[in-house]
Amino acid sequence: MKVTAKRAKKDKAAEIAARERILDAAEEMFAAGGFAATPTARIAHAAHTPKGLLFYYFPKKIDILLTLLRERLPAAPLCQLDGLAQPGDITGSLRRLATRLDLGRHESVVLRAVLMREVDTHPDVQGHLRWLAKGLIDLTEAVLDAASGKPLDPSRRRDAAETYVSVMLFEANSRRFDGPQPDLHAAARIVAAGLGSTG
Repeated sequence: MKVTAKRAKKDKAAEIAARERILDAAEEMFAAGGFAATPTARIAHAAHTPKGLLFYYFPKKIDILLTLLRERLPAAPLCQLDGLAQPGDITGSLRRLATRLDLGRHESVVLRAVLMREVDTHPDVQGHLRWLAKGLIDLTEAVLDAASGKPLDPSRRRDAAETYVSVMLFEANSRRFDGPQPDLHAAARIVAAGLGSTG
């Protein structure tokens, strides 16, 4: 019985490793050549797995892309609100939000390339990116509400949240690709000033 259990555990570990190799290979190849131009046979070959095993885990090629989205992108909630918002200090609260989220650490450069390549061709990719953006905006609105010393106009609050999220995403992308990075602290000051509080 012990030998059988040990073998089963070893087999399970091998299966998990094979599945990860498939995802790793697909991520690289989708980024390089695109989803449509990447045959499953090439993915299986690059992953050093039989094609039948690939289809065992991912019956359709689109399942590979969707699994990459589900498993290798940040999940909600992106961070906890505890300790972020300080009443009367919108600027500092937004800075703490950006620090805690640390969006630059999410998503490999390769997976980001996959998303940008496929966003216009696959509704599922569009939907996932919209879901992520909405989660960030909702989170930022919650911080603004908690940090403001007065009730905020819902429309202005939404505009402020969308603006700051756009800057955070741009900063994260620039950091991944070693490009020029915007000043998140300056952006927080501008957003706070626009809401009538410099923090």
